[in-house]
Amino acid sequence: MRVVVLTGAGISAESGVPTFRDADGLWEGHRVEDVATPEAYEAQPSVVQAFYDARRAALATVEPNPAHVALARLEAALGDRLFLVTQNIDDLHERGGSRHVHHMHGELRSALCRGCDHHVPWTEDLGDFPPCPGCGVAELRPDVVWFGEVPYGMDQIQVALQRADVFVSIGTSGAVYPAAGFVQLAGRYGARTIELNLQPSEGTEYFDDARHGPASALVPAWVDEVLASLEPA
Repeated sequence: MRVVVLTGAGISAESGVPTFRDADGLWEGHRVEDVATPEAYEAQPSVVQAFYDARRAALATVEPNPAHVALARLEAALGDRLFLVTQNIDDLHERGGSRHVHHMHGELRSALCRGCDHHVPWTEDLGDFPPCPGCGVAELRPDVVWFGEVPYGMDQIQVALQRADVFVSIGTSGAVYPAAGFVQLAGRYGARTIELNLQPSEGTEYFDDARHGPASALVPAWVDEVLASLEPA
C-alpha cells in the first residue's frame, strides 16, 4: 500500500501554532501583501524578517501532538511507501518522529540565500541580515514559499499522487492551491481519498471518506486502522 498524506495548518493548530490566516483575512495581524510576497520583501525586508523571526522563535513554545506522533508510527511501518507532504513551515512532524517530510512551502528553521541559492539550516534571527555561511553574502531570507512563488518539489508530489493507493488530507482548508487540487488528482489516478479535518473543508465533496473532529483524535485512530490492516490475518 502506498499512502500520500497532506497536512495543513489544522494539525499544528492543536499544538498551539497559529493558523496564520485570521477570519478577517489578516495573517497574524498583517496583510498578506505586507509579509508573504517577494514584493513585500523587496519593499520592507526588515518588516518581513521580523515577522518570520517571531514565528521561528515561537516554535520553542509548542510541542508535537498525538497526530504528529501517529504519522511517525505510520512512517515506521510503511517506510518509503508513505509520502508525507506538508503545507506547514514548522518542524512539528520532525519533532514528532517523522524522518522524511516534504515541506512544499518551505521551513521556518531554514534560510534561503539569494546570493548562492543554497538552503541553510537556521534557528536564529535573520533580522540583522547575517551573511550566508556558504558564500558570505548578506542575502539570507526566510526559506518560505511566498505567494507568487512555486512550491517546492511539485514534480515529486505529482509522481507520489500518481502512485498512491490512498490519499489523506489532514487539517487543510481546501482553499489554497495547488494543494487543494491534490485530492482530485489522486482520485483520477485511482486512489481512495480521505479527509480528516476539524470541519468540512471547501473540497470535502471530492473525498471518498470525510471524518470531522480534532486531528489529535482522528489521525491516531486512522493510523491504527491502517496498521491493523497490514497485520497478517
